[in-house]
Amino acid sequence: MPLPDTMFCAQQIPIPPELLDILKQFTKAVIRTQPTDVLRWSAGYFSALSRGEPLPVKDRLELPVATQKTDTGLTQGFLKVLHKQCNHMQYVELADLKHKWKNLCLPVEKFKALLELDPHENTIEWIKFLALGCSMLSGSLNTAMKHLCEILTADSEGGA
Repeated sequence: MPLPDTMFCAQQIPIPPELLDILKQFTKAVIRTQPTDVLRWSAGYFSALSRGEPLPVKDRLELPVATQKTDTGLTQGFLKVLHKQCNHMQYVELADLKHKWKNLCLPVEKFKALLELDPHENTIEWIKFLALGCSMLSGSLNTAMKHLCEILTADSEGGA
């Protein structure tokens, strides 16, 4: 009876050449985004990667903001990620938006509370949802508009 193929050293294990780059980019994305549920976020990340969609990744590490009126889990960075994923559509299906929200590990109760501000059945105008999200981040219209402008700007540093 022949012996089974046994691996005796690492050189015998073939590693796909693209795996190292995929894992490196994934690790950087996890560190920048800091998801509360890494496994759920990872599923959304690799799903978006496989479909060629914008990844649920923050541009940079975001420190907690002490000025936020309530701890919603939502940050300007997460809104910017959603904007990258949805800005190509005028109207967004609520089911798809909820899926993206959950993949960012944001609380579903906050998503529902945000939609109660302007109830819709199946779709919502993207820019309106984004504005509602910015208003959830702040205590004033001025601050909400500042967040919105920083998300919408093409300036890599968030705009002045």
